Amino acid sequence: MLSLKPISKQHWKSSAQRSRLAKGIRRRARANPQSTIRNPQFLDGEHPGPYAALMNKVLVSLQQRTDPRLHPLLQVRDVKKELVVVISTDKGLAGALNTNLLREAARFEASKTGYIVVGRKARQFITRTKRELLADFELKDAPTFVETKPIAKFATEKFLAREVDKVSVVYTHFINTINQRPTVQTLLPIEHGELPKNESTSANDPLLGYIFEPNAEGVLEVMLPYYLQYQIFQMILDARASEHSARMVAMKNATDNAHQFIKDLTLEYNKMRQASITTELLEIATAQMALGQ
Repeated sequence: MLSLKPISKQHWKSSAQRSRLAKGIRRRARANPQSTIRNPQFLDGEHPGPYAALMNKVLVSLQQRTDPRLHPLLQVRDVKKELVVVISTDKGLAGALNTNLLREAARFEASKTGYIVVGRKARQFITRTKRELLADFELKDAPTFVETKPIAKFATEKFLAREVDKVSVVYTHFINTINQRPTVQTLLPIEHGELPKNESTSANDPLLGYIFEPNAEGVLEVMLPYYLQYQIFQMILDARASEHSARMVAMKNATDNAHQFIKDLTLEYNKMRQASITTELLEIATAQMALGQ
């Protein structure tokens, strides 16, 4: 007599539930695609190009009229304590972006490092690892230049007060849609080689004919903090672009995986249903044969 082991209804229902769960994952992934990645320099409608170009011209001109190495923001000191600005995301679902970023932040020696954090993930990491948190700044998804200025101002004040001897920034550098790299960049002291250079072939002063009042040294003292604020602003926009790009790729991968998962579960469900129907038919045929005998 031919007999087949009946399929458990619980196992059958479990397969159907897993299929519904996968479809839910696919819907959530579609609802958060982050499909449009804007250039980090043009978030919130701001166009820093003209501002940066003019600022660079002024700094190039000031370098030719003064010795910028005498400014306190350019003086290199022995590093006894370092201040690290960590720019992370507020939300997850961005793949390994925050994991790679916080791995870089953890490389600093905890006993000699203070932290400024931008983003909830960085704040949670600093709190969890019991490191020294000096400041926590909350920003919108597309912050403006004015909103990011307090970060640079706070770091500059700590450096000028000699509470820290070096300021570094840990952020995610946007390379392209599928490639974002965690980066550590020194903010203070400003190295002389990092200041803007005259891009023209001529060695002439780009602002020849202009007179700086009250003097070139005084203008340099005002310009360098603005240069730092602009650097912080660009890093934050870079990190925001990296976040949206990483989340878009993560949601795309989640959607593709959900599609394949649904396909596999549907095939398994149909096989189980067909096997159950075949079992019932065999049981009926076997019973008929037994009654006929």
